[in-house]
Amino acid sequence: MKNLYKVLFTVNIIIYVWSFVTPSLILSQSLTYYVSKQGSDSNDGSMERPFATIQKGIDTVKRLKIANAKILIRKGMYEINSSILIREIENGLILSSFPEEKVIIVGGRRIKGFKPVNKEIKLFDKIKKEVREKIYYIDLKKLGINKYGKIMPRGFKFPITPSGAILYFNDNPMNIARWPDDGWVKTGKIPKKLEKTGFKYIGRRPEHWHNTGDIWMYGFWYWDWADAYLKIEKIDTLNKEIIVSNPQSPYFYNENRRYYVFNLIEELDFPGEWYLDRKTGILYFYPPDNLKNSEIFISLLKEPVLKIEDSRGIKVRNIIFSYSNGAGIIINGGSNNKIEKCTLKNLGTVGISIGDINANTKIYKNPLYNGNAGINNGVSNCTIYNCGEGGIVLGGGDRKKLIHGNNFVLNTLIYKTSERVKTYRGGIYMYGVGNIISHNEIYDLPHTAIFFWGNNHIIEFNNIHNVCKETVDAGALYIGRDWTQRGHIIRYNYIHNLRKIKAKGNFTDIMGIYLDDFSSGIKVYGNIFYRAGRNILIGGGRDNTIKNNIFIEGEPAIHIDARGIDWASFYFKNKEESILLKRFKLVNADTPPYSEQYPELKKLLKDKPYLPKNNCISNNVFCGGKRIEFIDKASVEMVCLKNNLVLEKCDFYKITGNNIFINYKKIHTDKNFKEIPSNKIGIISNFLDECF
Repeated sequence: MKNLYKVLFTVNIIIYVWSFVTPSLILSQSLTYYVSKQGSDSNDGSMERPFATIQKGIDTVKRLKIANAKILIRKGMYEINSSILIREIENGLILSSFPEEKVIIVGGRRIKGFKPVNKEIKLFDKIKKEVREKIYYIDLKKLGINKYGKIMPRGFKFPITPSGAILYFNDNPMNIARWPDDGWVKTGKIPKKLEKTGFKYIGRRPEHWHNTGDIWMYGFWYWDWADAYLKIEKIDTLNKEIIVSNPQSPYFYNENRRYYVFNLIEELDFPGEWYLDRKTGILYFYPPDNLKNSEIFISLLKEPVLKIEDSRGIKVRNIIFSYSNGAGIIINGGSNNKIEKCTLKNLGTVGISIGDINANTKIYKNPLYNGNAGINNGVSNCTIYNCGEGGIVLGGGDRKKLIHGNNFVLNTLIYKTSERVKTYRGGIYMYGVGNIISHNEIYDLPHTAIFFWGNNHIIEFNNIHNVCKETVDAGALYIGRDWTQRGHIIRYNYIHNLRKIKAKGNFTDIMGIYLDDFSSGIKVYGNIFYRAGRNILIGGGRDNTIKNNIFIEGEPAIHIDARGIDWASFYFKNKEESILLKRFKLVNADTPPYSEQYPELKKLLKDKPYLPKNNCISNNVFCGGKRIEFIDKASVEMVCLKNNLVLEKCDFYKITGNNIFINYKKIHTDKNFKEIPSNKIGIISNFLDECF
């Protein structure tokens, strides 16, 4: 009997304990839900009875608090009219396409039913007679499409904003009807009365335009590194003047600057152009190819396609995000969220933003802004292209305390990601502390490949080429105007094929690595430069290390200037107003943690900060082109030069496509030069981000 009591007691204890343990065990179990085009949100989400919407799956996982759940999406195109939202999911979630199936999530609509224009259409008479038989139209309102977004002022110093509707034909963005059809026209003279409000135009083309209520222009209005979309307020054909609506261009206007005019039904005369009459909802189109069997989409969603907010352990895999006026994916806060093997294309703003998408407009005024980017969040093995205002925004970390964010972009292909705003919308815009950009290929951009702000970032093993294609005074990598944004490591990158500009005599103002306006404390190690313009520019900064790099046909390889005692001496004449001093004081740079991590900052303000001191150039290989150039009162005595090798014969490298291979046996360097792992630069086919 005693043994029986013992058994019963033990069973009761097990049942009692199980009553507490069971809920937590249920929460720890993983579960898979399914989404299908043939599903219903009244189903249970099983493979046999899948949900119809991705949001239903996410909401189910959140409601039931299921840990490490999976949502597998069956093949097909999912058109959405509001963001997919993952918010406050703490226990991990995998959102993925079903294995071997193609999933596309779009923020727009496929449109069908174009017809040839005829005299019954309202704007028929405005279309040029010679192209009328080639123009087609569709009534969007009859398709239930009533909101098209707005054309907004955008560009340099403007925040990133959703684009208006964009038309896509067979996966390519089409142009809103414009003049000229390709290239640019130039501004005429700038009378004093117009210097802040407009300019004189050249020629007589504006006399043919009648849609004066919604005509827009895009151009580089004063500098070739500052662009803007601006609305026309008035065209004075008598005086040949164009008056611009507010807001105006940030630097106002200058003569002989490039621009084009768009949103004109009268200029619908070239294959690939389209025009939307927002009052009637009639869309006019000059197709570049036969409409039959073509896919035509219009982007509509202004919100991100996917938002991940204050969540942990989210993984988004093998999904295509496309056809939206806003961003593809935004991650705000949280940790350990990853975007893997996704394609982001045909988007109005950026592909992915980890943190505030508009950090770039806020950081200049507040360099401590952290953008709510979370920690250990990142992107790997993705492809990003055809985006309007940048590829990736990457934040993370605390600049005041120098705490690392450990956010990352790895093994990702980025190109054609500044298609609408062409300046200061890089392939990657990185800020914060301690983030990493590694093993990516970035190319075909009008301006910079990587902008970086903050401290202690690593930029490594990237293949960067054919960028800065439409701007000047630009760099493939760019940082500027702060002594305290130190600790960056730029290593093992291949930077090549940047165009040359003869803008100031022999000055080639496209740079490979642009350490602008007193940028300091940066280590540039083990990189390969090939025909990369002015390969490295040190613009008055100090404590920079340029070591173990290979420079081939630099123009020159290294530029060092002493702008602080030359044209940029204004930074030091009124110290209280100096942006350099303000930023120094903002982080209390001569006290911990800055003075501990960067001891040079303790004495900087008392050590002739206007001079480019303590820059060391050592153990580099130079071949072809020019080597080191000192300008703006800089001199060789201001720098450390040692153990550099100059080769007369450049036969030590082989270029295959966009890759370079170095034969170190032909360089004959001493033991101080370390071989650069050129075979590991760029995209790696079997890359695993867990290695990092």
